[in-house]
Amino acid sequence: MHVSIVASSPPSPADAFFWSDESDCGAMAQRLAEGLRPLLSQGGTVYIELHGTLGAGKTTFTRHLLRALGVEGRIKSPSYAVVEPHEAPGGIQIHHFDFYRFNDPQEWEDAGFRDLFAAPGLKLAEWPEQAAGLLPRPDLRLHLTPVSDTRREVRLEALTPTGETLRMEAIKGMTQP
Repeated sequence: MHVSIVASSPPSPADAFFWSDESDCGAMAQRLAEGLRPLLSQGGTVYIELHGTLGAGKTTFTRHLLRALGVEGRIKSPSYAVVEPHEAPGGIQIHHFDFYRFNDPQEWEDAGFRDLFAAPGLKLAEWPEQAAGLLPRPDLRLHLTPVSDTRREVRLEALTPTGETLRMEAIKGMTQP
């Protein structure tokens, strides 16, 4: 069984929030994990795209989210491997992709990425635009824009009903500018 593949479309307007520091990033990751846990523990599939420049905080957010989901051990960036697999308590499968160096569509098939995206669990993708046309439609897009060394503008864009549920969970208690 294969998921249908559609090109990622340009982002539409989303509410903007700010993280004043990394603790705000961790707090949002914790809230998102609370929304994800029941979906993933029931065998659901969730795909989240992470957008932002180098150093925007995509990998930092991913580390906070994986820790909040109970992943133990080293959580490294998949920059050179393209994908890093993780397992959360309850056998929840998580695949963290970094497509920054991805440039060969044949690698998509050869590496079995289609099957990984079709399988139950959480998929997180940094630099998804590098694999445009190969990725399924995400449930949620996280856009990070550095404002200063520690401050980030954050936009969460839901593209599915599951994404909207997760977006609402993630922004609980956040204030807009």
